[in-house]
Amino acid sequence: MNVAVVTVGDELLAGRTMNTNATWLCDRLSDSGVSVERVTTIPDRISDIARVVNEYRAEYDAVIVTGGLGPTHDDVTMAGVAAAVGRSLEEHEGALAWLEDDGYSRADLTEGTADLPKGARALHNETGVAPGAVLEGIYVLPGVPSEMKAMFESIEAEFSGTATYRKEVVADEPESALLDRIAEVRERFDVTVGSYPGESVRLSLTGTDEATVATAAAWLRERVESPN
Repeated sequence: MNVAVVTVGDELLAGRTMNTNATWLCDRLSDSGVSVERVTTIPDRISDIARVVNEYRAEYDAVIVTGGLGPTHDDVTMAGVAAAVGRSLEEHEGALAWLEDDGYSRADLTEGTADLPKGARALHNETGVAPGAVLEGIYVLPGVPSEMKAMFESIEAEFSGTATYRKEVVADEPESALLDRIAEVRERFDVTVGSYPGESVRLSLTGTDEATVATAAAWLRERVESPN
């Protein structure tokens, strides 16, 4: 399964808010064996949301969109997603019923709170107000991290793939000096290798067979200089 993650918000692009949602989602999806192919941040603009979501839903098995849910003037994600699939927005009775069960009166709710693309499956917001939605492989989640996490966990079983395993080897050598051993471990074992330089170089070995990954990591660890 391959997935694109789209985060919506002017505040993300301005650097006023850290994009922790994307990092958390990528980590959870990867742990489930799902391949995250794209992470894109776009402004609170209906045309941009519609264009990116429409492009990605044609390329990937699923698109996860976070941020911009609610009834305020800059909460336009549902409208953008509706435009991407050519549907109108309509009040969702199921979402309204959930809100009533949570103690919200319909008369007190701001107009548009429960508007979802026509025919969408509503996702209940266990820790907030604005509901999420699922339609045509598009999953729309809130931007508030606590709300997003709770909602994703309610649908996490819908995302699965081949389990992958990872081991890390730390080398106290320049990255360029490690190229021969990186090439050799890839030839010897069915693993991929990521190289991440810093004070030391972190070599991340991943593969679909746990024993192979462990053996490859042990082989490589014996052939690099380790930090003291």
